[in-house]
Amino acid sequence: MKHTETETRLSGQSPPEVPQVDITLTVNGISHSLQVDTRVTLLDALRDHLGLTGAKKGCDQGACGACTVMVDGKRVVSCLALAAQCQGREITTIEGLSTDGELHPMQAAFARHDAFQCGYCTPGQIMSAVCLIEEGRAETEEDIREFMSGNLCRCGAYPNIRAAIRDVAAAVRDVKGQS
Repeated sequence: MKHTETETRLSGQSPPEVPQVDITLTVNGISHSLQVDTRVTLLDALRDHLGLTGAKKGCDQGACGACTVMVDGKRVVSCLALAAQCQGREITTIEGLSTDGELHPMQAAFARHDAFQCGYCTPGQIMSAVCLIEEGRAETEEDIREFMSGNLCRCGAYPNIRAAIRDVAAAVRDVKGQS
């Protein structure tokens, strides 16, 4: 059996039109109306349609975590989510973590602990780490190692990444203990 696209090209017919969909994505608190191909991933919508290039395209298969963003407060590898599926949901990217020009505590901890080398994985690492703490899964070194295992760092900055996460997790525990 021949592939449909090849059949179409060989028969001289024009390829079938790819359906477009009108969507509204709320990213970092701002609504964006887009018309996209129904197959466009959230990662491609963020990068190519909205110019938010913090989430990186690493493996494009959901295995490296470089494209991690938050959707409704949960971590999502955006290369595997369709943009159209995210309509009506709150999307937060690395660009949306800082407030009034102040770094998010996790961003500051990554800088303080030198938790990056080339920096390519850093946005995904930070987004995943923020969620990890919000999920209450940063209690032990083993927890951090396990629940961050979906975020790869080719430079091997793992000890410093874990130190940054421990630092912020301890600060959050201190604040909760004082409440």
